[in-house]
Amino acid sequence: MRRFITSGPGLPSWSSPISHAVVVNDTCYLSGQLSLDAEGRYVPGTPAQEAQLAFRNLFSALAAAGFEPADLVFIDIAFVDLRGVPEVNGVYESLFPPGQRPARTIYQAAALPFGGKVKVTAVAVRDRAAPLAG
Repeated sequence: MRRFITSGPGLPSWSSPISHAVVVNDTCYLSGQLSLDAEGRYVPGTPAQEAQLAFRNLFSALAAAGFEPADLVFIDIAFVDLRGVPEVNGVYESLFPPGQRPARTIYQAAALPFGGKVKVTAVAVRDRAAPLAG
């Protein structure tokens, strides 16, 4: 079973020919999310502010796919400037309780779309014993 999530409540409109998420069986692969509003316009801010909005978009894509934040197993965060890591760590800690934090990588990218400072990509896996959302 394969589903392509191209729109949903709270998700920014895409100007690119990609999906917000692709669900294959019990796994959800989430495209990189940026600090974008509902119309797909970039919202500039501090790394923490951009991360908050990128995670909000990521969680909206998860919900549209029938997953929850607790299903996240891996998160990849790209920064234009690694000096933003401490700020974003604060956001990350507020979103995921100790003992339930997904595996994570961080790296510095030369540039991100729209001139963004932070991009968040993830993978979620639904526990087969858990009931389906929606």
